[in-house]
Amino acid sequence: VQLQASGGGLVQAGESLNLTCVASVRTFAGYMMGWFRQAPGKEREFVAAISWAGGSTWYGDSVKDRFTISRDNTKDTTYLQMHDLKPEDTAIYYCATVRPGQEPGEFEADYQGQGTQVTVSS
Repeated sequence: VQLQASGGGLVQAGESLNLTCVASVRTFAGYMMGWFRQAPGKEREFVAAISWAGGSTWYGDSVKDRFTISRDNTKDTTYLQMHDLKPEDTAIYYCATVRPGQEPGEFEADYQGQGTQVTVSS
């Protein structure tokens, strides 16, 4: 599995950004997909996940109501729409194939691609 994330950049607080993750995998629809992020000096944080067909989504508390995850199984692509960005959203964003963790709403990454940098200035 190869995952390539793109779309990061430098924006001002309150602006929006859209991330894209293209997967090179035999059966994309067979994977749950997700996004994680990691800021300097901080642990990796769960951002969002989406089910195989896209019918169910989950979000981390810090991005709920601002970010939207979606997928297009015809294009082997996962998206993350980010609105009302805040300086604390600054991080490297990684897309990954995910599976449910031990607790409800938790997810673990199996395959993770190279990230894309998102920087939000105040």
